[in-house]
Amino acid sequence: MQLRYSFRLYPNGPQRAALARAFGCARVVYNDGLSAREEARAAGLPFVPSAVLSKALTEAKKTPERAWLGEVSAVVLQQSLRDLDTAYRNFFDGLKGKRPRMGAPRFKSRKDNRQAIRFTANARWSITMGGDLSLPKIGDMRVKWSRSLPSVPSSVTVVKDAAGRYFCSFVVETDPGADLARMPETDAVVGIDLGLTHFAVLSDGRKIDSPRFLRRAEKRLKKAQRALSRKAKGSKNREKARVKVARAHGRVADARREFHHQLSTKVIRENQAVAVEDLAVKGLARTRMAKSVHDAEWSQFVTMLEYKAARYGRAFHRIGRFEPTSQVCSNCGVQDGPKPLHLREWTCGACGAVLDRNINAAVNVAKAAGLAVSACRARVRPEPVPAQREEAGTRRDGQSTVVGIPGR
Repeated sequence: MQLRYSFRLYPNGPQRAALARAFGCARVVYNDGLSAREEARAAGLPFVPSAVLSKALTEAKKTPERAWLGEVSAVVLQQSLRDLDTAYRNFFDGLKGKRPRMGAPRFKSRKDNRQAIRFTANARWSITMGGDLSLPKIGDMRVKWSRSLPSVPSSVTVVKDAAGRYFCSFVVETDPGADLARMPETDAVVGIDLGLTHFAVLSDGRKIDSPRFLRRAEKRLKKAQRALSRKAKGSKNREKARVKVARAHGRVADARREFHHQLSTKVIRENQAVAVEDLAVKGLARTRMAKSVHDAEWSQFVTMLEYKAARYGRAFHRIGRFEPTSQVCSNCGVQDGPKPLHLREWTCGACGAVLDRNINAAVNVAKAAGLAVSACRARVRPEPVPAQREEAGTRRDGQSTVVGIPGR
């Protein structure tokens, strides 16, 4: 299984300038290829293949107008054309229904929040004995290693984010046997109901509170955004204020990603099978709960669950979003209609069980996926019924009110 391992990168001044040149050259090559294909489409000509674009790139380096493309590694430029091919392939697959629909490729700008270049094995990059990342025509850059690589990486991508931070992302191949040995053996299964008040409610009764990282950082973000709006456009101070805003948002995103990683790893470690509901995130993001929905970022968490389950030999199930998990009693299976959001606990009219809304939904998610989850985990308890006069109690004369049982 191929995974990406990302680490923080610390280039010095000349190396940052070299990376800026590489980002710019890769962007120009991408835009030139996109322009050539768009001109051919407008003229009614056939789709320009990658071989023609690659040959045009080689010829462009020999001209005075594009001679500066030779200042960076040729692999970076070729990989930029591969990225353009991937963008077109995803666009056409979306039109054919093979993947979610997405827009046509667009021109890149030097003001984009994210800049990236990729080096493959034939670029002759390496990791030095001192732990630095050595890239052609850039130099040896210091890397903050947080863990060791499981295998020799096949490629490395250097990324600069909106906050001006640099990262190196390695594509590595993991060992399936070693991954399976890392996970303990278990027969437990779990269904997960995702929400806003509680980020996740498990079918075993556990509730994980939502950290609300964006809500907690709103005061700091508001102050930084207000300072940015007061700066003159195009000034150095505005650029400094923009970086402060980007760093504040980066801290929120990093904290949220770390929370998702820890929780998803814990769930995969403790359970052999996991079931979640396929939520309509785009639809919920257009409601009054949009900010809270984006803050929770359920899609990132579910994606982590899915790839970690595949990596560690666990079963992952995704049920349909129209499954009535909140309308069905997990104890008797009777469906008694939709319920308002403010109703957090309800009583089943058929069996009289009192059910917690979220835990009941989590149990139904697991059952809909075919997992054997006991309904007793939904905190089912019988509704209290007042005792009848003829069934219990004693009279003043000491005689029992129950027929056939003599008084004491």
